[in-house]
Amino acid sequence: MDQINEPDWVKSTRKNKGGNPAWTRGGPSPNPNGRPKGIVDKRQRLQQALADQASEVTRVVIDAALGGDMQAASLVLSRVAPALKAQTERVEFDFDSTAPIAQQVEQVLQGIADGKIAPDVGKHIIEAIGSLSAVRAVDEMEQRLAALEGKQ
Repeated sequence: MDQINEPDWVKSTRKNKGGNPAWTRGGPSPNPNGRPKGIVDKRQRLQQALADQASEVTRVVIDAALGGDMQAASLVLSRVAPALKAQTERVEFDFDSTAPIAQQVEQVLQGIADGKIAPDVGKHIIEAIGSLSAVRAVDEMEQRLAALEGKQ
């Protein structure tokens, strides 16, 4: 009863692990010299074949785009003129980085109200102030902990 008899169709569905069955993880390499120089694997052969045909493929896609294929046109245009990334303009406003956190946020909000800062840029600045505040809090806790440990 220790061994379960399995039908052949169940055995055939199991994946063959392949490789060297005598090899164990952590043991010596079955191929200490490694792959011989000059052997090209299937990925390199595929890349080379694609590179050899790249100009013909490019020509076919461009011709399809010129013929009205919108998907081909989209592909060509995405390579020729990629989508622009949003960029923010540099802003200048009165800001005291040594002020308390609440006051720094108020300064940013005042800059937004005065029209010196775009609201989305102000939001990013406030998030940065919040992140800096969290870092400062951790730093202060480390200093307080070190001071307490030093007293013992």
